[in-house]
Amino acid sequence: MLPRGFVKVIFDAKYGEWLGAHMIGANVTEMIGEAVVARKLETTGHEIIKSVHPHPTMSEAIMEAAADAYGEVIHM
Repeated sequence: MLPRGFVKVIFDAKYGEWLGAHMIGANVTEMIGEAVVARKLETTGHEIIKSVHPHPTMSEAIMEAAADAYGEVIHM
């Protein structure tokens, strides 16, 4: 059985500030911390994209979702 799920991230259109995220799938609880810190620190989408997300890991889905929001998706 293939793992399934998704990550959706929401950014402010004017400043690119991280507003929130939706994550559904197995083991997404391992990724909640990044979403909480990103929101607390008023991170932007570009800062998430440029942050290290090891490959292959679940956390990479957050970076890919952010990249997709800016038309820079790599692995989808």
